[in-house]
Amino acid sequence: MSLKGQIVFVTGASAGIGRATSLAFAREGVRLLLAARRMDRLEAVAQEAKAAGAEAVHAVELDVRNRAAVERVVAGLPEAWRGIDVLVNNAGLSRGLDKLHQGSIDDWEEMIDTNVKGLLYVSRAVIPGMVERGRGHVVNLGSTAGEVTYPGGAVYCGSKAAERAINDGMRQDLLGTAVRVTTVDPGMVETDFSRVRFHGDEERAAKVYQGLTPLMAEDVAEAIVWAASRPAHVNIARIAMTTIHQANSLLFHRT
Repeated sequence: MSLKGQIVFVTGASAGIGRATSLAFAREGVRLLLAARRMDRLEAVAQEAKAAGAEAVHAVELDVRNRAAVERVVAGLPEAWRGIDVLVNNAGLSRGLDKLHQGSIDDWEEMIDTNVKGLLYVSRAVIPGMVERGRGHVVNLGSTAGEVTYPGGAVYCGSKAAERAINDGMRQDLLGTAVRVTTVDPGMVETDFSRVRFHGDEERAAKVYQGLTPLMAEDVAEAIVWAASRPAHVNIARIAMTTIHQANSLLFHRT
């Protein structure tokens, strides 16, 4: 199915998987609606997307944790941008790697507010329009962490287990409509993920990827675009993907 001219809404589009996904869709000739907290970086991605072939780009500053802001931004979209065809719920993060009884409650709240509540806020604002128009596709970003919990990751893994349950419930609730729902669950991906998790500790973040070849953001972006471009009657329920050096959230092969 051609994606050309479709409106694709990507949250967390300023870096990492969000940026790579935006550029991958741009190469398909879509109309890109980009959202992120960091407007300076988002505007840079918007320029890259235009150069990559996007038919048009509209960028909005948005923190998905802010329910009122999500409702205001989606309701206030220009008329030409309201018919969203594909929603990529990409905004998400991990903070800390502490034992549960030693963890930072502020870190917990940031993860839950972004990874779970943010996904819900954006979905609730966008999906009714898809149902009304009789077309649409929601792609949620999960993780292998939602399937296998690892030490120090109880809250992050819990947030991604919630994403998986929400994704499946969303697909069930939309049964009988033309709206498709997909979760893409990558394993280790070399982005700013670990740098964010460790609050900017570059040395600790670098060690995460030592001795193996991780996935790249572009690998995940390619899978997202592939799922979105299947024929309208085909729903890819879940894509689980890892580097060849990873079996699950606990097992890695390092050289």
